[in-house]
Amino acid sequence: MLMDLMLTVLGLGILVVGGELTLRGAIGLARLLGVSAAMIGLTVVAFGTSAPELVVSLQAVIDGSPDIAIGNVIGSNIANILLVLGVGALIAPLICDPGSVRRDGTAMMAALVLLVGLGLLGVIEAWQGALMLATLIGYVVWSYRIERRNGDAAADLHAREVEETTGVPTATWLVLLYVLVGLAALIGGAKLLVDGAIGVARAVGISEPVIGLSLVAIGTSLPELAATAVAAWRRHTDVAVGNVLGSNLFNVMLILGTASMAAPLPFADEFVRVDLWVMLGAGIVLMPVMITNWHISRREGILLLILYAAYIASMSMGWGRSVPGI
Repeated sequence: MLMDLMLTVLGLGILVVGGELTLRGAIGLARLLGVSAAMIGLTVVAFGTSAPELVVSLQAVIDGSPDIAIGNVIGSNIANILLVLGVGALIAPLICDPGSVRRDGTAMMAALVLLVGLGLLGVIEAWQGALMLATLIGYVVWSYRIERRNGDAAADLHAREVEETTGVPTATWLVLLYVLVGLAALIGGAKLLVDGAIGVARAVGISEPVIGLSLVAIGTSLPELAATAVAAWRRHTDVAVGNVLGSNLFNVMLILGTASMAAPLPFADEFVRVDLWVMLGAGIVLMPVMITNWHISRREGILLLILYAAYIASMSMGWGRSVPGI
């Protein structure tokens, strides 16, 4: 039990470091290739912040634990909305760019609704995952063309997401080193995290879905939490909101799309009974909060944190679950 817990914590630490190195290396590589800041923000940053979730979910599928893979995505989406934005709003009211909310917020909600629909069907098959990936690629290409043609505020927002990332290497050899070491750390950290989490679940009798929704999901959301806290501290709060919207979209379409192509992803009953609806409800709560005066106030941030605490408390008491919670 103690060894499994140590593996989990060690895996989380390596995963976070690997995600940061990969993100900075990927931005440096894109700059060397002459990719625009807006395109880097739209693709590389969004992918980079979702990289820990992606590698963990793939590792979970490889290890025969699809509940951890799906729980990781559902739990990360819930944590991003309620925990990450709640903490950010406590530090400073979060400005919501209208263009980003209308486009990326709508896309995020569509992805959440899609995930609920797939959950009701019971499984994500490989062909569905391929369609999800194709849809995401189409959305990114369409968004980039809109930004280039209109020069809208969303393009400026994506460019500033890149500017918020510090410590980006410029030398070619250092860029490649960041990418290679980062990817190795992601893979190694994910293996340790998943193996440790499965061991903890079996040792204390917690179901794998609950482990995925809580420990693994919160751990893989740490990069978003850190980035949002820093952005809020610097008063660059619209970047923080944009990061969460993009991350949640990529979590569903990229991560589950890719993982389902490795093996079909069946939904545990408790996901369908409880967690998918909590995730969708969090998104439904978030949209009017963002649209009202185009910011998330400290009071609204407290509300989001209370909702997240209530969700974790209900999970710990096993409400709606066949196996006792935490």
